[in-house]
Amino acid sequence: MIALTLDRIAEITRTRIRGSARPDTAVTGPVVVDSRQAGPGSLFVALGGERTDGHDFAGAALAAGAAAVLGSRPVEAPQLLADGGDDEVVAALGRLAREVADRVTAAGADIVGVTGSSGKTTTKDLLAQVLGGLGPVVAPAGSFNNEIGHPLTVLRADADTRFVVMEKAARGIGHIAHLCTIAPPRIGVVLNVGSAHMGEFGGREAIAQAKGELVEALPSAADGGVAVLNADDDAVRAMAARTSARVVTYGRGEDADVRARDVRMDGAGRAAFTLEMNGGSAPVRLAVVGEHQVHNALAVAAVAAEFGMDAAAAAAALAQAGPVSRWRMEVGELADGTTVVNDAYNANPESMAAALRTLGAIAGDRRRSFAVLGAMAELGGEAREAHEETGRLAASLGVDGLIVVGEEAAPIADGAARVAGWQGEAVAVPDAAGAAEALRTRLRPKDVVLVKGSRVAGLEKVAEKVAEGLTASGKDAQ
Repeated sequence: MIALTLDRIAEITRTRIRGSARPDTAVTGPVVVDSRQAGPGSLFVALGGERTDGHDFAGAALAAGAAAVLGSRPVEAPQLLADGGDDEVVAALGRLAREVADRVTAAGADIVGVTGSSGKTTTKDLLAQVLGGLGPVVAPAGSFNNEIGHPLTVLRADADTRFVVMEKAARGIGHIAHLCTIAPPRIGVVLNVGSAHMGEFGGREAIAQAKGELVEALPSAADGGVAVLNADDDAVRAMAARTSARVVTYGRGEDADVRARDVRMDGAGRAAFTLEMNGGSAPVRLAVVGEHQVHNALAVAAVAAEFGMDAAAAAAALAQAGPVSRWRMEVGELADGTTVVNDAYNANPESMAAALRTLGAIAGDRRRSFAVLGAMAELGGEAREAHEETGRLAASLGVDGLIVVGEEAAPIADGAARVAGWQGEAVAVPDAAGAAEALRTRLRPKDVVLVKGSRVAGLEKVAEKVAEGLTASGKDAQ
């Protein structure tokens, strides 16, 4: 973080200095919410939680070298006190991040925001790696994309930072707009509008409204704003009318500014294609798994072009950009040749479909395929039909075995059973332990297993159990 004194931080955050805090003490280390991550010169942010209260760990943070504690109740430590509970602490954190964002952008850094119903983490990870060839990059780990993770990421930036890549999630209308006030982006990427969180938003139109808040927050074209939009998603393409920024499109159609031609898949489920942009072209072979990664890669190439990379340079950088975040299309091979695809971090209808198609591509015509599928959360009244459709797709793709985990996911098996001519087996189990046991009795050497479900299902435990003795692995963010 850029060094700031406590009296300046108090002014920025609208907090009060108290306890043994000295106004001229400088915060020079990271801003953290976990006392175990505190170090010399850091600022420890004390937040309440379901099981623990951060204020109880103020002493541990100080012992680790923290300069002060930002919290909502007095503690025996140098402190910045926020009046109003956790909400005001989070607001103070956001104000501090905005100060740092303004300082680094004034020094020449660019902030890039990425949103969409699926693919945000993948694209953020790929983008951070590609832009890393041009200068120092700050990007969140995993899905650090909410009102706490967002400012904590920004606060890692310093005077040397060239790019800040931010992932923006939304639980409702106004959330992305708020995140954009913490770290105003110059470039905004919208990947897709799908069914994730349909139950919370109430419909795809509302989801599109929320995702489009990113392009509405961009500067005008005259001030350098750029909206990077998926031309193959009608709801995203329509967002061009909601921004004064310059619009750059990407997709697989001929009318996209950044295009993929001749897409093909290899036996490991990785895509290769010809990248076309700015009048040039170059072959790309991605290191991440799934045909859906083509669109993510195109979005990254479109942003890279804004910073001067031509097609050949972008293609070379994309070929080297590997998987980073856990439990998102992690692919590993067991000693007996069994392939395990761990995509257990989250699930929605679109990402389920992409994962099942990837399973089919890896299995091909020579290997048996199994899918361990949990429920897709937050789909509201669309839940049953969405789960049945997932089952129908799995069966139509020829999955040999479906292991459906939990009562909410049961319609997946119903959907598969209704596909005429499907010769596979559907098994219902109550939990992750049952899924692991069902696999244990069915797997043979060289089979391919996909594990996927919403985070609440905890299916990563299934993949970890099956993958004991793993000999090689890779990771991808979905």
